[in-house]
Amino acid sequence: MDMVKVKVNGIEVEVPDGSTILEAARKAGIDIPTLCYLKDINEIGACRMCVVEVKGTKGLVTACVYPVSDGMEVITNSKKVQDARKMNLELVLSTHKQDCLGCLRSGNCELQKLARDYGITDTKAWEGEKLEWPIDNSAAHMYRDNSKCILCRRCVAACSAIQGVGVIGANERGFETHIGCAFEQQLNNTSCVSCGQCIVVCPTGAIAEKDDTDKVWDALNDPTKYVIVQTAPSIRATLGESFNMPVGTNVQGKMVAAARRLGFDRVFDTDFAADLTIMEEATEFLERMKNGGTLPLITSCSPGWVKYCETFFPEFIPNLSSCKSPQQMFGSIAKTYYAQKMGIAPEDLVVVAVMPCVAKKFEVGRNDMSAAGEGISDVDIAITTREFSRMIEKAGIRFDMLPDEEFDRLMGEATGAGHIFGASGGVMEAALRTAAEVLTGKELEKPEFMEVRGTDKGIKEAVYTLAGQTIRVCAVSGLANAKEVLTRIKNGETDYDFIEIMACPGGCINGGGQPIQPASVRNFVDLKGLRAKALYTQDEKSVLRKSHENPEIKAVYEEFLGKPGSHKAHEILHTSYVARPVNY
Repeated sequence: MDMVKVKVNGIEVEVPDGSTILEAARKAGIDIPTLCYLKDINEIGACRMCVVEVKGTKGLVTACVYPVSDGMEVITNSKKVQDARKMNLELVLSTHKQDCLGCLRSGNCELQKLARDYGITDTKAWEGEKLEWPIDNSAAHMYRDNSKCILCRRCVAACSAIQGVGVIGANERGFETHIGCAFEQQLNNTSCVSCGQCIVVCPTGAIAEKDDTDKVWDALNDPTKYVIVQTAPSIRATLGESFNMPVGTNVQGKMVAAARRLGFDRVFDTDFAADLTIMEEATEFLERMKNGGTLPLITSCSPGWVKYCETFFPEFIPNLSSCKSPQQMFGSIAKTYYAQKMGIAPEDLVVVAVMPCVAKKFEVGRNDMSAAGEGISDVDIAITTREFSRMIEKAGIRFDMLPDEEFDRLMGEATGAGHIFGASGGVMEAALRTAAEVLTGKELEKPEFMEVRGTDKGIKEAVYTLAGQTIRVCAVSGLANAKEVLTRIKNGETDYDFIEIMACPGGCINGGGQPIQPASVRNFVDLKGLRAKALYTQDEKSVLRKSHENPEIKAVYEEFLGKPGSHKAHEILHTSYVARPVNY
């Protein structure tokens, strides 16, 4: 790779030829501000916040898209540059709804930070007409408030380029330009799959999850309710970011301690239900292989992916595993097996799920999610990592000072296989660990299936031979990648036996409900890799690393379900799907 030398504010750095000024400045230890730029996703140079001076060039250039050349000299903080950035900010703020005190993103808003950095306290010099925009509250998982939108188009790029869904875009022109759905449809009337990738890339509070924490507080304060909480595999690897801990810090023990101090009656691990999911899903896969069932079997743990399949590829619904997701399986077993063991009426048991995914808010309301009886939801409330962290802050809990505590038992034991569910390829690997030992009747020498690991590739393929059977597998993350794989299958270009699909790039560790990181972090830090590493490290340290070894899972089958794939297991742990119309 050819290298070039560049000076940034007098500091010489060497960077690969083709790098941008933004990247060269970062290597020199200088962050150039941006609002619209996201590496490889939204490289449009539209917000003009990243303008810099280049010696020998007239005017200012946008650092995010301007390539460096050998010997280039860049100035990033001259008065001319700072004045231009400040004016651009004032113009953006002049039409921006400034209700920072009541905004969910206050304190974690890229626009707010820049206004503070550049000393902007009012925008009276630019006051003029402001358009009124209604808030779109129609979706189950999120809202959109165009009065806080700065037209950076990050959300549009995430929806179209990353996910291949494209239900939002720029409507109208000029002063009336705004982000919306086609024909000004409300979001719930479109084919939005509820993945939330638009939320995590938004630099302001224009898009955010619907906050359900008041529902949780109400349940916790109701003496007639027994309230339990489950935390998803990836939460332990991301929650610490909300409390200024390094990316990839595993905070499992503190997470459990915080939940207890919030007042939950019991604190459980969704990883237990991940192990339960593997018992059912691996059994389903082996039965389809043996009896000529519909293949490839496609995992059903990601509700965003499931909704995408129902909408854009309904012909693959028979391929979907009938297993509920771990969130829903946990709720199902809690309101049947656990409720019976504890002598609690299912209607008095409130199940709260802390999830990395805003699509989980949609999932709790799906049909065929009432194992304990009509009108009794498997899971009552799903909140995101962000909502959980806000509850902890509101309660005055000093998260960093908490001791490490253990999950409650009966539904709190998990294996390494359950832990890795949060990373792309983790469900596939967990299922293969169990399927391999069932097929061969022998213990695996090494439980790792490295070929399906990794967050850098959206499509990972492998072929394994188990007990003389060839198994072709594929692990996919990001819905645009899912579209590519399913289209290839439809066209007869490729064939698999087992496919894992996660809606979000990198899997749940990069879900739409995870802590929001600014562009300055997203562009230069491997969030997916660091978060996933925390889960794989926990797996490596686990004594039990295969789902079928979990003693609590064995007890559930012995005492309640019978065996994996039994009639009772299907009644409680499995679900159904429905084709949905495509509507942009």
